[in-house]
This record gives sequence, structure tokens and C-alpha cells, in this order.
Amino acid sequence: MIASSKIYVAGHSGMVGSAILQNLRSKGFTNIVTRTSSELNLIDQQAVAHFFEAEKPEFVFLAAAKVGGILANNTLRADFIYENIMIQTNVIHHSYKNKVEKLLFLGSSCIYPKLAPQPLREEYLLTGPLEPTNEPYAIAKIAGIKMCDAYRDQYGCNFISVMPTNLYGLNDNYDLQNSHVLAALLRKFHEAKINGQAEVTVWGTGNPLREFLHATDMADACVFVMQNYNEKGFVNIGSGQEISIKDLASMIKEIVGYDGNIVFDNTKPDGTPRKITDTTKLGQLGWKFTIPLKQGIQQVYRDTFMK
Repeated sequence: MIASSKIYVAGHSGMVGSAILQNLRSKGFTNIVTRTSSELNLIDQQAVAHFFEAEKPEFVFLAAAKVGGILANNTLRADFIYENIMIQTNVIHHSYKNKVEKLLFLGSSCIYPKLAPQPLREEYLLTGPLEPTNEPYAIAKIAGIKMCDAYRDQYGCNFISVMPTNLYGLNDNYDLQNSHVLAALLRKFHEAKINGQAEVTVWGTGNPLREFLHATDMADACVFVMQNYNEKGFVNIGSGQEISIKDLASMIKEIVGYDGNIVFDNTKPDGTPRKITDTTKLGQLGWKFTIPLKQGIQQVYRDTFMK
């Protein structure tokens, strides 16, 4: 990409998409195309076809997706597989049809088998059963990876994929019914502090281990990979560091300044016992995260809840 390259960021209003947009602008890219979901429904094949025919972007960041936490993934199973497959199929296919020079598809680390060896290496894809609670979403994301690879194999398209770990940052979703764990905990502890609640209930045992990456780092990695990686397959993007949900809850409690108790609801699902990505491949390309977890959460809490 050069400064004048025409770049389409699909999903620019979401957490990752907005961070990619900001990163590109900070690096001097000015010819950036965006559309809100009301302006362009990516599930509508004809609308996507017309958009690509009219705009002819040279580079595409495919960050648009239907996302959510355990509850949303497990409840809206049909919505998650249908909407994600439709979005990525339309964007990938019409990128090919309109001769997009390069496309980057954002997947999710939930594509890995539930009991895959840790840390998660790229070659562990499709080596075992998926975590049942988010299987439809994972299958959609796997299809996106394989679609990029298939268009590379058949048509020579330079379509690549990245697999982010658990993300957090500005413009995250804080709806308690369908948000991810870190965002949900931030809101729970903040509201408990404001309302003087005696305790905060956290789903599950608190024992699962998770890895988190700030969306600002994720965006920088995406732009870096777009400029430095041109191979089949995908690249894990993460910090390579993990923390238990129990310790995460304690950290957020401290950051928020909440004085009550933490209660773990063992009747709720834990999800995958441990999930940390192997970032060797990314490191060999020359990228490493910069925002420590506690610092990142402090920043997000300040900018989101303390305005």
C-alpha cells in the first residue's frame, strides 16, 4: 500500500475496524472508503456487487462481522453462522470480481479445537472438535479462511487471513447479553460501584485462562501484516500472555475502584479451559504488541466510563 492507495475498511465503526481506520490515517493513508451498515448491507449480495463495481478499492480490510460473547454465540447460533458467512462471502467474492490487489480477512481464535494443545499454533486448525458454545461462529470464520485460500489457489488472489486473540478497546460492545468477558466485567464492576452493590457475579468458575490484546495493537498488527505477509494460510495475532478470568476480575475491580465482593456462578459455562495463541509466526515477521493489559484496561475504562 502507498499513501494514495484506495482502501476499503469493512466494519469501520466496530472496535477493530475503527482502530484500523485510525491507524491508517495516522500513517498517512488518505484515500479510505467506508460505509455504515445502513448505507451498505454486506449481507445483500447485489448491494455489495454494486458497491465494489462503483468504488473499485485496491485494498480491503474485512473487519465486518456479527460478534458476541458466550451467551450470544450459544443463543443466536443460526444468526451467527448465516450472517458471518454471507458478509465474508460477498466481500471476498466481489473483491476477486473487481480485481482487488489484496484483502485481509479477520477471523477469531475460536476457530481452534476446544482441547487443542496450548499455545495455539496455526497448524492446529481442524485437528479436533470445536468448543460447542460458539461452534457456528467458528465454522463461519473457518470458511472465511478457506475461502481466501481457495481464491488464492484458483485465481491467484492475494487474500490473507489473521486470527486475533480476545480483543478489547474503544468502541467495544458493553451489552451484558452479548458482550465479551472483559467488556462485560468492566460494565458490571462500574455499575456495581455506582449503585453501591455488595457483590458482582462473574460467570463460571473463574479458572479459564485467556489472552487479551488492545484493539489499537490489533489494528497496527493488521496494517503491518497487510504490508508484510503474502502467503497462504493465516497468522495469529496476540500478546502471547495469559491471565485467569479470576485474576482479570480482580484487576478490573481494582481499576474501577470497587469495594464489594466477587462471586463466581459455577452454573454458567466456562467455555474453553485455556486459550492462548502462539505468536511465533507474527514475531518472525517483525511485530510485537506494545500495550500492557492493565494499562490498556485503565485507558479504556477512563475513555469509556469516566467521560
